[in-house]
Amino acid sequence: MNMWQKLKKEKGRPLMVLAPMADVTDAAFRRIIATYGKPDATWTEFVSADGLFLGGYEHLINDLRYSEIERPVIAQFFTGKPEMMEKAARLALDLGFDGIDINMGCPDKGVEKQGAGAGLIKDPERAKEIILAAMRGATSEEKTIPVSVKTRIGYNKNELETWLPVILETKPALVTVHARTRKEMSLVPARWEHVKRAVEIRNELSPDTLIFGNGDVKDVEHGMELCKETGADGAMLGRAIFGNPWLFESLQITPRQRLGVPGVEEKLKVLVEHTKLFEEIIGPKPPIGCGKNFSVMKKHFKAYVTWVTENSQSSQGFDRPKSAVPDRPSAKDLRVKLMDTENATQMEVIIEEFLNNGLA
Repeated sequence: MNMWQKLKKEKGRPLMVLAPMADVTDAAFRRIIATYGKPDATWTEFVSADGLFLGGYEHLINDLRYSEIERPVIAQFFTGKPEMMEKAARLALDLGFDGIDINMGCPDKGVEKQGAGAGLIKDPERAKEIILAAMRGATSEEKTIPVSVKTRIGYNKNELETWLPVILETKPALVTVHARTRKEMSLVPARWEHVKRAVEIRNELSPDTLIFGNGDVKDVEHGMELCKETGADGAMLGRAIFGNPWLFESLQITPRQRLGVPGVEEKLKVLVEHTKLFEEIIGPKPPIGCGKNFSVMKKHFKAYVTWVTENSQSSQGFDRPKSAVPDRPSAKDLRVKLMDTENATQMEVIIEEFLNNGLA
């Protein structure tokens, strides 16, 4: 019984996991999420296996940092070269990851030019070679960690009937199905009926493989409903995490032992905590150089403040009409100021001023 099967049995319900998103679910944000609303499992941002081993991009090892509170934590890689995937899988094993995931769904043209991501949907034999290479790398004399695949229902059209069986030939521990084609990107609604069909195909060809669905999952409750409707073993939540590290809080009591929507003050203080952590462990100069620019955090600024506006408790929401509180700053005012900051110290000053003046 592999890690995924054990986890599913232990929880006794569909698993709710955090999707990998480039320049979003980095080590800082994942630690914040694990603190305030831990998912059942966490994925790293996707990392180029080629970049790790072909020279010049050694700093990518920074993207494989994780904290113990994230466990189980999965390292996601992309490559079009089986030998590079085997090396990356062995590295993940040595670094103590709980599993390895292969990205076969990314629509980025640069990734596809490398024969990776969604490009592998058009090269099924190479896809199988890469999965089997990952399995070799994920196995040592001491232990084996499970290999999973994240993919789409097809490239230009729905190819699930032919594409998924190719993947299942290798008997991966888990397949996450993004319920859109590569051509559709995220521009159309996810069609979870295809996840249901994926479960049926799995039942016929590889019963021990778990199937997760991905696409347009609003929250944990919605994910549970979709799994009930489709028979999926779990759901992967992505965009819903923007600005909302409490997304998975209902799964278990967090260290703060508080369930429910936090107020404006707590939300903004967590934003400050997140920003300081970003500077500490990611940018501008992490342990192995080439840290991320502070501008990466600005998408989070907008997301937190937008989420505060849309989900604030009625007694604390700060986008009430200015006529009711003439001197009170608005969410828009706060967003504009935050976008002009260059470091955590500057943004903390602005947040403190807002909290002192805006909630009076």
